[in-house]
Amino acid sequence: MTILFDLDGTLIDSTEAILECFHHAFSVHNAPLPSDDAIKALIGYPLDIMFADLGVEEASVWDYAATYKEEYRNISTQKTFLLENAREAVLMASKFATLGIVTTKTAEYSKILMEHFGLMEHFEVLIGREDVQNPKPHAEPILKALASLETEGKEIWMIGDTKLDLIAAQNAGVHSIGVLCGYETKAVLEIYTDCILRDTLEAIEQLYRKKISHT
Repeated sequence: MTILFDLDGTLIDSTEAILECFHHAFSVHNAPLPSDDAIKALIGYPLDIMFADLGVEEASVWDYAATYKEEYRNISTQKTFLLENAREAVLMASKFATLGIVTTKTAEYSKILMEHFGLMEHFEVLIGREDVQNPKPHAEPILKALASLETEGKEIWMIGDTKLDLIAAQNAGVHSIGVLCGYETKAVLEIYTDCILRDTLEAIEQLYRKKISHT
């Protein structure tokens, strides 16, 4: 079995770091600060899309993103936390499946975070925003992750907390599980998958039972 994980809202909570970096970027560029709710509603999308949807002109979104990343580099490990049961989920999954991460976060910083939490060693691949032309919900990030793994004859699952993860799974032709520990409502997730669980550990426990029942 191969299991791919989203990061924000699935394994980690970086809301505090994300909000602080958006505040910093808008302040540096002397622009009106959007509400925290408006920012949080876009978590999961790539930074350029987030800034554009928050009113930044297209010509400036990458300048804002660069300012964001400079600040994120400084504060991410101090202001990002593993979600409840996330460590247990990864450790359990590593015993019966090949694991990967597919995120719209920058891969470089994502790896630093997972190393900070002592979990990166359990993942065979990590695909971030800079690794693809087309981020989630496009299939490309999932397909790129799978291309570096041995998946012949294996079930493939994507676990994520937003519709972007689930639509990407659909587009890539893999199974999906939506989890309620992140940023999307159950009503939205139900549109894109028929499997919605409380958190990532519950998802892994279900996949383990599924694997055992097939052996």
